[in-house]
Amino acid sequence: MAPEAGAGSSAEAAPPVVPVVFRARGLRKVYAMGEVEVVALHGVDLDIAAGEFIVLLGASGSGKSTLLNILGGLDVPSAGEVAYCEHRLDGAGEAELTRFRREHVGFVFQFYNLIPSLTVRENVQLVADIADDPMPVDEAIERVGLTARRDHFPSQLSGGEQQRVAIARAIVKRPAVLLCDEPTGALDYATGKRVLEVIERIHDELGTTVVVITHNAAIAGMADRVIVLGDGRIQRIERNAHRLRPSELSW
Repeated sequence: MAPEAGAGSSAEAAPPVVPVVFRARGLRKVYAMGEVEVVALHGVDLDIAAGEFIVLLGASGSGKSTLLNILGGLDVPSAGEVAYCEHRLDGAGEAELTRFRREHVGFVFQFYNLIPSLTVRENVQLVADIADDPMPVDEAIERVGLTARRDHFPSQLSGGEQQRVAIARAIVKRPAVLLCDEPTGALDYATGKRVLEVIERIHDELGTTVVVITHNAAIAGMADRVIVLGDGRIQRIERNAHRLRPSELSW
C-alpha cells in the first residue's frame, strides 16, 4: 500500500548526500629557509563538499596560500594526506599533478599573468587548446562580461577587466574547482566587487566548487563556510546561514 499523502519517512527527511571533493587529514608543510625550518601548516584536517563556496580567511603568513596550493596540486605536503574525489594527491608525481590541474582545477591569482602580446580571446584560447572538453571561448568571455573587449590587448584593459580575463581563462576548461588567491587584492573597492560578482555567478550558474583566500573579512559573507586560519592551523570554521551578494558587502 502506498504511504498516505503527507506521511513522513526517514528516507524523505534525510538531506541529500553531497560528495566530498577534497579531503585533507593531518596536512603538514615545512619549508627549509637555509638552516631554519618554517612550518606553514600544522596538521590541518578539512573536508570540502562539491558545489561549496569556501572562504579561507587569515592574515599574511597564516598558511592559507600554502593550503590552497596543496589543494590545487601546485605543492605537496611534507606529511599527511590529501585527496581529490578519493584520488590521493600526496605522493603524486609531477605528471599526475599536472594532469589533475589541467583536467579539474581553474586558478585565479592576485596578479593576472596574461600574455601581453595576445588579445583577450587569444589568452583564453591558449587554455581551451589544452583542455579535454572546453566551453566555447566566446562563451567563457561572455560569462565574464567582456564580449565587447575580446579583441583588445591586456594593456588596453583596466585591472578589473584583466582579472575577468583571468577568470575566463580559468573557467574555459569547465573546471570542477575554482581556486582564487586574493582575487581582489590588487583592485579598488568598486572593481573588486565586480570581480566578486563574476566569481559568484560562475559558482551559481555552473555549480563550480569555489575556494577564495583573502585577508579581507568582509568577503567572508559570500561563503557557505568560512575557514579561519592562523599560525598554520584552522582556528575555527563558521557557517553562514545566509550568503551575502557582493553588492551587500562593504569594507
